[in-house]
Amino acid sequence: MKVAGAVLIVLVLAVVGLSIPYRRLARRVDQQLSGNLSNTVDYYSSTEVVAPGDPMSSADLAAAVKPAQGTVRIELSNGRIGSIVDTASGRTLPNYALKPQLLTSEEGRAKRMPVHFPDLPPVLVQAILSAEDKRFFKHSGVDMFRVAKAVYVDLRERRKEQGASTITMQLARNLCLTRDKSWKRKMEEALITLHLEHKLSKDQIFEKYSNLVYLGGDGAFGINGVGEAAQTYFNKDVRKLNLQESATIAGLIQRPIYLNPLRYPARTVERRNLVLKRMRADRYITNEQYAAAIAAPLGLHVGTTEFSESQYFIDAAGKRVAQESDAGAYKANTVYTTLDLRLEQAAERAIAEGMQLVDKQLASRHGSPKNPAPKSPAQVALIAIDPHTGEVKALYGGRNYAGSQLDRVFAKRPPGSVFKPFVYTAALNTAITGGDPVLTPASMVDDSPTTFDSGSQTYNPSNFRHEFMGQVTLRQAMAHSLNVAAVKVAQMAGYQKVVAIAREAGMNEDIQPTPAVALGAYQVTPFEIARAYTIFANGGNLVEPAFISEMRDSSGGIVYRQAARTTRVLDPRIAFLMVDMLQEVMRSGTAAGVRARGFKLPAAGKTGTSHDGWFAGFTSELLCVVWVGFDDYTDLGLEGAKSALPIWTEFMSEAARYKQYSDAKPFKPPQGVSQVSVDPQTGNLSGPGCPTGVVTYFVDGTQPQTPCMPQQVEIISTDNGGVIERLSPLQTQAGDAPALFQQPLATPISQFQEHQ
Repeated sequence: MKVAGAVLIVLVLAVVGLSIPYRRLARRVDQQLSGNLSNTVDYYSSTEVVAPGDPMSSADLAAAVKPAQGTVRIELSNGRIGSIVDTASGRTLPNYALKPQLLTSEEGRAKRMPVHFPDLPPVLVQAILSAEDKRFFKHSGVDMFRVAKAVYVDLRERRKEQGASTITMQLARNLCLTRDKSWKRKMEEALITLHLEHKLSKDQIFEKYSNLVYLGGDGAFGINGVGEAAQTYFNKDVRKLNLQESATIAGLIQRPIYLNPLRYPARTVERRNLVLKRMRADRYITNEQYAAAIAAPLGLHVGTTEFSESQYFIDAAGKRVAQESDAGAYKANTVYTTLDLRLEQAAERAIAEGMQLVDKQLASRHGSPKNPAPKSPAQVALIAIDPHTGEVKALYGGRNYAGSQLDRVFAKRPPGSVFKPFVYTAALNTAITGGDPVLTPASMVDDSPTTFDSGSQTYNPSNFRHEFMGQVTLRQAMAHSLNVAAVKVAQMAGYQKVVAIAREAGMNEDIQPTPAVALGAYQVTPFEIARAYTIFANGGNLVEPAFISEMRDSSGGIVYRQAARTTRVLDPRIAFLMVDMLQEVMRSGTAAGVRARGFKLPAAGKTGTSHDGWFAGFTSELLCVVWVGFDDYTDLGLEGAKSALPIWTEFMSEAARYKQYSDAKPFKPPQGVSQVSVDPQTGNLSGPGCPTGVVTYFVDGTQPQTPCMPQQVEIISTDNGGVIERLSPLQTQAGDAPALFQQPLATPISQFQEHQ
């Protein structure tokens, strides 16, 4: 009796203990089923900070500022914001943060096209039953016969292969708040299963399941429900699906990403035919119907969908939402992203204009039998981030999302010379870590044809147009993107140290310590380059790019909030030296086209040319990377300065129209950095009798101490080539030489003679 009493007490406590969470779950599920509690995910832009002087039309103003906000009055003048006034106090405001705008939701590219059970063709219902739960209309939520069979098979095979989830259990899983596999989640799932079977009829459960089941897609663009799947894959109303189409959709339920018919049609057909085989075994179809169906082609007819300029970004954001939700075991219903719609639209315009220019250049080179036109148009990728917070402000993964969903921001390509700053960073870092020699921006390197040993092989790099500059400073070698000089600098710094810097800056493990690393031969993604360049733009700190600023659950509670994730990679002094050298690239080097195109803000950047064209650059407020190339690795045949640079410049110029991004500050040296005037011919201190000096920055104590030596000028006879007289520049300036030599020479006499 005592044992029986104890058992009864335990049972009572268990029932009471479960009744509380059951009632709570039942209320929430009832709300979801009635449509009062959305199971969708809404994606919003970031807040836009507007200020007087920013461009804005009356239509944009009406869309951005709802009457309900009513706290400010924004006045427009000639297409720009004239003033922003607080209506309560009458005070003029320097700026104002607009409310985020809805980018997309499950109602957008709907991902869900609701259907009712009577609208489902019998052949589709039968296909789903055969594929997922053939005893659905007979069990009470848990199929004990199937559970027993699964346990028996798993024990016999000594591995877990058999599943026993019913349609009701799968629906319960879709309605759970969390995604983890804890016992708490499993108990929640079981309680919801019991409630569904008690609350709804079998037809209603099947209908809800048919509208929620995930059937493919990626990131934020998942396909939920058989109605949406019928439209996406077959461009059909669900009521018009035939046998093989129904079996295809039913087959996707098991592994929708692995079986994606748009990417893996062979896998889809194999799974479809298995579903058809089960339908025949369940006597839903005849042998003749089975034979005809398995012989039929997949028959995809992809439906058309409207896409905004934000699709690539939302795809990437959706993946991050899934990752964070899985890691945190919660479910987000509202996602606030980092996207600045103004910059996303600026990127769209810059890409349209820049790629038209690329197309024209390519058209002028192709079309002959010896040089045929490419099979597909050149593609593009652009990513722009806040270099201090890591917030991704704009992202474009291609020219046209409807034509290709491949996001090239995350595609690996050889970066070419946009990688060179990491070579020079490793070199300059010797000022901190020590080295023999300690390398500085004024250290000399010989840019002449050279053969390098690489294991059992040799490496013979060449410069652009096979032109060489001889003895140059590291600063000059960087500005003019000299290949041979870059390999020699990497050799002096140590290939391993170059790779170490690159990996500390977040680049992948493919990068290897060989001479080719100096020229960006190992593949990275535009995303990795953008992240890596933050170590220059952010004082030596690496910042992890972020797509999400905040996520909220169905009750409005904050379940995730992004905080900037930074890691110290470089000493701030080394980071500044690199910024200064990258500014020189824009002043006098391969990126001078940025200034020629009218972009005036303080900025630093680097061109790159491999198979593709690259440009990576930044101001104090915005960092942007642009890639242009062919998907099939065909050589673009255009330097980065002629392909990616114009797009970067147009985008950054558009961004500079807004005060939030136009307030770019000059890059200031940190403590421990000195500047001196350097003779570019020798790397020594400039002085009397030397060419015009170049102001150069150094880590304190590493600046050159030796004054440059006055150069001699040889006056050569035009009759026999003999040397008539040797004069110093001081003498030539004093009038002791012919007029030809009245100015100090900016290049060695040997080069001058050759040019003559």
